[in-house]
Amino acid sequence: MTLATSRASLRGISLATALCAVATAGVLTIPNASATLRTGGPSNPQAKPSASCTSASGVKPTVVLVHGAWADASSWNGELKLLREAGYPVRAIANPLRNLTTDSETVADFLRTLHGPVVLVGHSYGGSVITNAAAQVDNVKALVYVDAAAPAVGETNGSLSGKTSALNAPPNTLFDNVAYPGAPAGAKDLYLKKNIFLKNFANDLPRDQATDLWASQRAASTVAFGTPSKYAAWKKIPSWYFISTGDQIITPQSELSMARRAKSKITTFQGGSHLTLISHPKEVTAVITSAICSVH
Repeated sequence: MTLATSRASLRGISLATALCAVATAGVLTIPNASATLRTGGPSNPQAKPSASCTSASGVKPTVVLVHGAWADASSWNGELKLLREAGYPVRAIANPLRNLTTDSETVADFLRTLHGPVVLVGHSYGGSVITNAAAQVDNVKALVYVDAAAPAVGETNGSLSGKTSALNAPPNTLFDNVAYPGAPAGAKDLYLKKNIFLKNFANDLPRDQATDLWASQRAASTVAFGTPSKYAAWKKIPSWYFISTGDQIITPQSELSMARRAKSKITTFQGGSHLTLISHPKEVTAVITSAICSVH
């Protein structure tokens, strides 16, 4: 089922409530300009998700947020604030960005320290990490992909960017390469070049903010993008997919293909960028809330 959400049809109800209502419906489209559905005005990043859901045992699921490449845990600050204010236990944890296998093991080890159900959320390369980490534990009850990769067994993160991705340009035009201690033969740390970061990675953010994010980006090893996925947790765990039509790093077409393969509940956000989690945290949080509502 496809549900095209318009300003008129959803005025008077909250975005989180609307998403919970269509948790099993298929595809939800969010018009960028009408993201604040109660008033029809522009998005308000400080607004709280209206829904508050607990598991059947009365324990609220813990939300664990996993960042992607060329970012860090602070990229989830907007979602973390909104979820915490709504009363959810939430953690935004460090993703090493070294190797898909070991990065996933690091996240799985953290998940084992938590009690009760978990909603596991990944952005970008973090989607590949949660796909593998969730399969190694038994407490993850929902997966949320935010402009992310969701590989099948044997696929690499680097193969899933899509035919029209900005990352298909010659590597010397995309990255600054830096050696790092203990690197496997031929491996390098990759930093996105400034023009790529501003024009293709953070293209819907104010230039000053995008420049600060570029300057503080975390490098990712070439190994991370070339490691084959060992697991596909989305085959057994229900999943949600947030797709920004303005994403130039992992294309909306590639994300939609992965989402359909995973039988995810799909939300398409009109506009945004690869960093819509920073520019529109309310809309991303609403999808996370929808996943939380499903945990029983």
